[in-house]
This record gives sequence, C-alpha cells and structure tokens, in this order.
Amino acid sequence: MTAAEPTILATSGGIVASRRVRWEFGALTDYAVELAGVCGRAPRVCFVATAMGDSSEQIRAFYDAALLRGFAPSHLALFPMPNVADPRELLLGQDLIWVFGGSVAGLLAMWRLHGIDAAMREAWQAGVVLTGVSAGSICWHSGGPTDSYGPQLRPVTDGLGLVPFSNGVHYDTEPRRRPAYHAMIGDGTLADGYATEDGTGVLYRGERFVEAVSEQDGKLAYRVSRAADGEVVEQPLETRLLVPQ
Repeated sequence: MTAAEPTILATSGGIVASRRVRWEFGALTDYAVELAGVCGRAPRVCFVATAMGDSSEQIRAFYDAALLRGFAPSHLALFPMPNVADPRELLLGQDLIWVFGGSVAGLLAMWRLHGIDAAMREAWQAGVVLTGVSAGSICWHSGGPTDSYGPQLRPVTDGLGLVPFSNGVHYDTEPRRRPAYHAMIGDGTLADGYATEDGTGVLYRGERFVEAVSEQDGKLAYRVSRAADGEVVEQPLETRLLVPQ
C-alpha cells in the first residue's frame, strides 16, 4: 500500500541517540511509516544522503538503524555516479523516502542534475511518503534559511515546491534561525510557512497543512506569516505528542 494522497512529514527530527548503533529512528519516522499504510511486511525505506555528499558513514548508520527497526532498507547515492541504473524506479518502489540533512542547496543542485527532482515529485504523487530532517525538510518546500553557503544564514528560494510554503528548521536549538526566518518572510524573500523545533514535524496532505507532531514532550511547531502591515506573526501550533513504538 501507499498513502491515500500525496504525503510529506517535514521534520527537525526523526532520529534519536542510540546505545547500540550510531543513531536510530524515532517516533516521527515511525509515524511516517504509519502514514504509508504498510501492513504484513517490512516497510520499504530508501535513505537519501545527497545533502551530506552521500556520506558512507551516514549510509552505514542508516542500514544499522533500519535493520534494528525491521525496515527493508535501500539507499540512493549520486556521488560519484548514481548507485542504481534507474533512480526513478528505486524511488517509486518505496513506501517511504527518508532524506538526511546537510546542504540543501547542494542537494537541490544534484537532484536537478540527475532528474531526481522530477522523480521525487512523481513518487509523492504516487503516494510514496516523503520525510527527512533539516535539509531533508526544507527541500520539499519553496525554500527556507540555510547555512549551505557559509556560516551566515542565507535564503534558498528554489526548493521543490511540492507544498507552497517556506520552512524553518532547528527553530529552538540554533539561535540565528528564528530571527533569520522572520526577516526573510518579513521582506518577502520567503513565502509564509512553518517552522519546527528539534523533535517536531509538520504533516502535509497534498498541498495543505494537516497537523504538527512531536517525538519530544513540550516541543512545538509554528506558523509564521507576514501580515498586511508587514509585521511578521508567529503562531504556535497545537503539537501532538507521538507515542514511541
């Protein structure tokens, strides 16, 4: 099975510390699998670490975490060349695509170079659930603040635009993120959007926001928008706490 309609869970989380492996999947990822509607078999989960230059260390960590959770794992790598003959076929055959963080600007450039942007859109339209953390959250949106270009946060404005919003990540743990996001929305560089504290995510069905969820008690997500007078308004969202599986 796949999701009944195009589904994205965009997060600043989904992985947690582990005593057995480098990291393991948290409740946000479990929820993403639930959204895919998999029954009676291991969920097919594809890991994409383009934003980290296809770090072999992170790919190994993914396989360790996936096997620990009982997923059927695969990965898409683009450096130094695609690791599969047909990346589109790989992506469309998944229940869940999980995109790791790093450079969202680099991710978008490499995806467009290899046609992964179109394949991701096709997979989304086919009901493959899309999720990920940080760069793997911003990428689905129209854009957001990023340190892809250097320590000073700058806007990326050419996201895939699967949803018509901007996205702010690590909203509570990186102090520069919140004011930068407000400034970029305030001056019109970025569209209105949603921001997530670490451990939270926002769920979209099609192009509409559905809910905010968290794998950490007390953490929140926010709607951030520019009012008619130019003032930036930040609205905390009711954020549902997920129960770990």
